Amino acid sequence: MKIIVLNCGSSSIKYQLFNMPSNEVLAKGLVDKIGLKGASVKHNCSNGEVLKLEGEILDHQAGIEYVLSILMNDKYGSVKDLNEIGAFGHRVVHAGEKFANSVLITPDVVQALEECIDLAPLHNPPNLEGIYAITRLLPDVPQVGVFDTAYHQTMPEQSFLYGIPYSLYEKYKVRRYGFHGSSHRYVSKRAAEMLGQDMKDLKIISCHLGNGASMCAIKDGKSMDTSMGMTPIEGLVMGTRCGDLDAGALLYIADKEETSIPFTSTLLNKHSGMLGLSGVSSDMRDIEVAAAEGNHRAKVALDIYHYRIKKYIGSYAAAMGGVDVVIFTGGVGENAFITRQECCSGLEFMGLEFDIEKNSKVRGKEAIISKTGSKVTIMVVPTNEELVIAQDTFEIVTA
Repeated sequence: MKIIVLNCGSSSIKYQLFNMPSNEVLAKGLVDKIGLKGASVKHNCSNGEVLKLEGEILDHQAGIEYVLSILMNDKYGSVKDLNEIGAFGHRVVHAGEKFANSVLITPDVVQALEECIDLAPLHNPPNLEGIYAITRLLPDVPQVGVFDTAYHQTMPEQSFLYGIPYSLYEKYKVRRYGFHGSSHRYVSKRAAEMLGQDMKDLKIISCHLGNGASMCAIKDGKSMDTSMGMTPIEGLVMGTRCGDLDAGALLYIADKEETSIPFTSTLLNKHSGMLGLSGVSSDMRDIEVAAAEGNHRAKVALDIYHYRIKKYIGSYAAAMGGVDVVIFTGGVGENAFITRQECCSGLEFMGLEFDIEKNSKVRGKEAIISKTGSKVTIMVVPTNEELVIAQDTFEIVTA
């Protein structure tokens, strides 16, 4: 079965065409700058050829129409006609408490996701645009929603409730939801496979480190805690997001700066984190270069970044009563060997015996980077959220 996975952002669409159940990627690409000047489609064929088209792409439906036409192109395509497409899998960021697993998309599911827009006003609307577009273009082709929040629905109340009046949880569902669920699910499962062990027998700490970053404590094969909260702002210091912040400090800033709620949201989401701390960039590579050249703010930003991750590793080990595996994934986690080393430095007392030589040779590939005989296995496992979506979609549609 050929399945198209769609990840629709506010002005972009990432897509992959899978042949299931072999997990073969037949094509993938990116529709960029939707509704803006300079809109384009970059399409990567399975044979390595790359096609780039520029033109007017007014909305997500137009972008998806471009993608479908390329997929059926005699030279660059991978399908002869649309009847070959068995299903679409959609990444959806926020499902609130409504779904604990991936589901077949129905009108009731769409309505439930629309009700979650207030919880993810930047992410859910474009995710829904992809669903609306496929419903209009190919109404008979099944669609499946795979939710970032679903994996974390196994968290106990002690993990997800905040110390605010319980009535606010009852009325508005103010609680920790967590994100990057597909990534944490994939890498923890893959790590157990690499080790030849049952996930349910392992206590795992998964570190998804990218421009957005989160950590997850996984026990008995389930998420028991995660660093992101009701929104993706909480937790680790990220590229442009602040991470953990005293609510009182936020109130103080809002009072002094006389800021509106939209301005404050932009401040925390777009101008904080590594960008705000370093004053250099949100890109870890640029910050590392600046720090090496003597930029004090860049060095402090890196110290904060590493310290926060290390602190979460310790707290999650305490929460689970120990740790067997620490996983690094995401763009930074998979490639930044200095970050991995700094985050594990000083944790020998917990059983993390880090192998500097092994670590220095690993970029973007599966590897064990702890010393032989280390009580805790430290691993690099590249994430594959699109494959998770394709697998869930295939399983649900064929069932």
